[in-house]
Amino acid sequence: MVERTQPQDARWAAVDHYIEDHLLPADAALDAAVANSAARGLDDIAVAPVQGKLLHLMARMAGAKRILEIGTLGGYSTIWLARALPEDGELVSLELDPHNAMVARENLAAAGLAERVTVLEGPALDTLNTLTGPFDFVFIDADKQNNVAYVDHAIRLSRPGAAIVVDNVVREGGVLDAHSADERIKGTRALFEMVSGDPRLTATAVQTVGVKKWDGFLLAIVK
Repeated sequence: MVERTQPQDARWAAVDHYIEDHLLPADAALDAAVANSAARGLDDIAVAPVQGKLLHLMARMAGAKRILEIGTLGGYSTIWLARALPEDGELVSLELDPHNAMVARENLAAAGLAERVTVLEGPALDTLNTLTGPFDFVFIDADKQNNVAYVDHAIRLSRPGAAIVVDNVVREGGVLDAHSADERIKGTRALFEMVSGDPRLTATAVQTVGVKKWDGFLLAIVK
């Protein structure tokens, strides 16, 4: 989660809502997932609706049949990604917190996706060692301190040409602070250093603003 330290520009959220009104039809399952997650006490740190749709489109562009997600929370992004899969597709999502995993399973079942998604509980670094690939698309939105290890596992578990997306890599500009004591920023900076020197990847990163304020994501393709 990014600690919001800078003021919100009202136009950022207004543009997000404009996009939603024109390009994202009303969706009862997603609305119910948001409401149930809030009622169950989950933090409001899921991706924004326009970002969820972006993940959905990216997974479809990748022709993904197997998707790996690291960091489930309440399953909001999981629903977007699972809907990108064909009927015989599979999504595996890793979640540390048993309560979050329970809520995610409720939300996925309500969205009619329980048969397509497996939510695995426990430390992701332990669970990743038990998985077999290949995956076609990987979305990483978990503890930032371990992003380097997560990406390394994602490469190992992915086919050539697979896409890897890592969320929250700008952190309201905090990524620029080489002397930050924040372990999340240290982890994010280590991620950039790792990806920039890894011959297995080609990558870029994009800043975003919107209802979730100022952040961004890293997008890489496995060579």
